[in-house]
Amino acid sequence: MIDVRGLGKSFTLHNQGSVVIPVMEGAEVTVRPGECVGLIGASGSGKSTLMRMIWGNYLAESGSIRVGTLDVATAEPRQIMALRRQTLGYVSQFLRVVPRVPTLDVVAEPLRVLGVPVDAARARAAELLARLNIPERLWTLSPTTFSGGEQQRVNIARGFAHGYPALLLDEPTASLDAANREVVLCLIEEAKARGAAIMGIFHDEGARDRLCDRVVNVTAFTPKAA
Repeated sequence: MIDVRGLGKSFTLHNQGSVVIPVMEGAEVTVRPGECVGLIGASGSGKSTLMRMIWGNYLAESGSIRVGTLDVATAEPRQIMALRRQTLGYVSQFLRVVPRVPTLDVVAEPLRVLGVPVDAARARAAELLARLNIPERLWTLSPTTFSGGEQQRVNIARGFAHGYPALLLDEPTASLDAANREVVLCLIEEAKARGAAIMGIFHDEGARDRLCDRVVNVTAFTPKAA
């Protein structure tokens, strides 16, 4: 479902004399349906960079990134946007939403853009918010006013609202208490059981051991001259 081949990336520091920093070369990762693959490696080794290239935020310099039938490395922006709506979900560490939109609609939005009726989309959003212990009295408020932990749980609910065939997870259990951590682990296990291909960064070793079928050390893809 996710197939990365020969992937390379560098960054140009335009404010520092256009110095080129190579960060990745020859990256190879495959995630099959129903499988969870964890990315490991030292801080700065390229874990988040790899996921952002799969998501389409960073442009790959070489290689291919296939998610289903689409090569993200060469896809047009409209194709990437369609991929994100239908096929590839991404739970980042930070919630970015339009201010003043109620939490219930923030979580329901991925379903609404797919044409799901508003009542059904809100019902699914309510189910997830309740499961993640977001009090119902907060559902009509904007999550921009919430605590960091509450925002993280809203972000997770939004990421699991639609049954994406592929999921990217960036530290989904970070800073969660034991009860909410367990809910998130169960959501990920349920996604695996329905056949989702999942790639994640899990600094939580217990979560990684429980969820991941295997791990990939991205340090292996660090350019030798770096």
